[in-house]
Amino acid sequence: MFSLSTTRAHCLRRTYTSPISPRGRPWRFQPPRRHATATAIPTGATENTATVEPTEFLSDIPESGFIDIKPNEGLLFFDNVYPVLSAFLDSRFIPLRLDRLSSAEKLLKHTIPPTSPIKITQVIPRIKDGGAFIKYTRPQNLTDRDVERQMQDLLTTQKIKPWYSPFGQVRCFLVQGQPWLEDLQRFPATRIKVEFDGGPDIPAEELYTTFRRFGRLVDINPLPKDSKELPRYAYLTFWKIRSATAARNCLHDLKIKTPDGKETQLRILYSPVVKAHTIRKWILDHPKIVLPILAALIAAFAIAVFDPIRTFFVRAHITHSLDFGSKAWTWFKGAASTYLILSKKPGTDTSGDLSVLWQERKETVETLKSWLLESSETFIVVQGPRGSGKRDLVLGDVLKDWKHTLIFDCEPVQDGHGDAQIIRAAAAQVGYRPVFGWLNSINSWVDLAVQGTLGTAAGLSETLETQFTKILQNTATALKQVALSHRLKSDKDSFLNDDEWLEAHPEHRPVVVIDNFLHRSDPAGEKIYQRLSDWSALLVSANVAHVIFMTNDVSFSKHLSRSLPDRVFRTVMLGDASPEAAKRYVLSQIHSGTIPEKSQETDQLDSSIDQLGGRLTDLEFLARRIKTGEAPAQAVSEIVKTSANEILKLYFLGDPSKRSYTKEQAWALIRMFGENGTGKDQLRYNEVLLHGLFSKNGEEALQALEQAEFITIVSADGRPWAIKPGKPVYRAAFKKLQNDQVLQAKLDIDVATELTKTETANVAKYEAELTTLAQLPSKPSEIYGRVSWLLKKLQASQVKIEQYEKEIAGLKKVLQTQF
Repeated sequence: MFSLSTTRAHCLRRTYTSPISPRGRPWRFQPPRRHATATAIPTGATENTATVEPTEFLSDIPESGFIDIKPNEGLLFFDNVYPVLSAFLDSRFIPLRLDRLSSAEKLLKHTIPPTSPIKITQVIPRIKDGGAFIKYTRPQNLTDRDVERQMQDLLTTQKIKPWYSPFGQVRCFLVQGQPWLEDLQRFPATRIKVEFDGGPDIPAEELYTTFRRFGRLVDINPLPKDSKELPRYAYLTFWKIRSATAARNCLHDLKIKTPDGKETQLRILYSPVVKAHTIRKWILDHPKIVLPILAALIAAFAIAVFDPIRTFFVRAHITHSLDFGSKAWTWFKGAASTYLILSKKPGTDTSGDLSVLWQERKETVETLKSWLLESSETFIVVQGPRGSGKRDLVLGDVLKDWKHTLIFDCEPVQDGHGDAQIIRAAAAQVGYRPVFGWLNSINSWVDLAVQGTLGTAAGLSETLETQFTKILQNTATALKQVALSHRLKSDKDSFLNDDEWLEAHPEHRPVVVIDNFLHRSDPAGEKIYQRLSDWSALLVSANVAHVIFMTNDVSFSKHLSRSLPDRVFRTVMLGDASPEAAKRYVLSQIHSGTIPEKSQETDQLDSSIDQLGGRLTDLEFLARRIKTGEAPAQAVSEIVKTSANEILKLYFLGDPSKRSYTKEQAWALIRMFGENGTGKDQLRYNEVLLHGLFSKNGEEALQALEQAEFITIVSADGRPWAIKPGKPVYRAAFKKLQNDQVLQAKLDIDVATELTKTETANVAKYEAELTTLAQLPSKPSEIYGRVSWLLKKLQASQVKIEQYEKEIAGLKKVLQTQF
């Protein structure tokens, strides 16, 4: 772009030679040092002058920016000489010698031959518009149209193509108007605004005829006739931007005569199509397309950036590479052990010598260790009631020498309230970080707003299952990296691929321990358990890790078989310790690991342990109370009392709608365990189902009570055959509850009331059928047997109702006389 600055101190040196100069060199066109503007050739110069002396910058152009044309002079506009500039590419960024690489040299060398009768007097580059003006003088016998026609014929023959536009060529047009040479921040556009000055509007047909020769027109938009806007104008849109630049430079200030004899002068300006906020508007108008793409981009960014970081932290959690295990920490633990109780790792001995208790389970420990060293798939389940020592057995004995273990405790995950807390708890179990729980909450709100507006969700938020699956996927990647970290290039089997190497080296696989599996049953928990099962099955099938499930639920096979339907689980069932082992364990803890000889103190424990049973948690509680100075009988009495209060709180109080059983069913079992004044160790499973309270949905209620650890169902030969208390200490706790006469009377009233309701419903059913039979028009003899059976059933139910009412009346007296 050239400048029409009033500063005239800048002079440019430009050298012209004829196409065939005396020195034999082609006619070259030297560009200006700053802005290419104009080069003047003295009027008296001849066609074959060798060198033209420099002239003053735009000396022949007035400061108004218009080119002075004399009667014998004309002006041509050569198009496609330079690249067209825009607001993003000003002439300041054009190389100083751009025109040496452009078509200017070819223009002056080939377009106007030496034999041409015209003579160039001035060259005015228009870099911004991508062209150049050539001012010439012509003989009297030639018209400007003749000159234009000759130049166009030559360009058609030569087909001069610039280097920057291989599919375009230089074009030439006669300048009919008076071009305005401005250097404003106005850049070429395909649309031009044609203002009508000093006359009526030019019809669209006339505009088409005038402007069509510069290139294809796309549209003509004249100003409405009823518009009061002045000056009047019309918009012309060209197919190509160079057509618009040629039209503006050739027709600006052109005067057109109208049919009524008046003249209208054309003022032509570039008018870029302003599309304000086009991108933003398109995004807002197409949310169904943009939002899924945005979600995909965010997900891709998160995977590319955060997944490697999360995998690193999970791996560090497994290998403990970031743990604070320095000498300073070891010194601090030793110095502070006198004043502080520092927590130990799960599975470590916390109160005594567990070898006394686990001596009878030594075979189980060895079996588990041998399973972990087998190359086949290891899907192990350790099942036992709560407090039976599963965690200490697995982590303290089986895995104490295993290098890499990962413990996933389902209890804190299940106890989380809301998706965000559940995800944070799951991430904490495996060391998965960073976790952006707040981001998913924001995405949920966005999805809700979009769904309310468009009717469909944007898909930005992720469900609990999706987030939980991501955590497990990153954990699986970290586990495989840990397993393969033991592989060396110098190994004999280095030629094996990763999968073959993992299968051949089970000793290097990490062990994943899933504790408290099936801790609590609810819809959200079922999905988490199923995801864990599927994930564990993949780890085992791919030989990435060994997996050990620890659960209290006896129905674990129903959940795990969905993930591995064609595999047999290796199962270890843990029960309570035998009375002798339980006794030796308590004594070893009381006496700091040493077991005293048989004495009066050991004899006093026999009756206490008979009531308490072999549950590890209860034995530890007993040992701690005895160490504080309590007698064994007193300690057991307190434990039984605590258990009785626990039973009341868990199984009889609270919201009954959250239970799949009734408190009357639980109390009926307690009464059955304490029949005839002596506590039973177990009940017949089918005998319990014959009780009136278990006549409907009895098996579902028993399974719910087992899930709540109120009872334990014992199976044999594939079928349930006995029912035991959920904990051994519950036998004594049941008896203590029955000794509370007020509590017993209240719950017995509830049981009798429920049974009365059942029998009353039976009586109503029998009476309805008898009424139907009585309404028959004839009394066939075949119905007499049915009527007799119904009458006997009705009488039996009535007798039970009367019996229950008498029982309720007697129990109410207890409530009225005792506290």
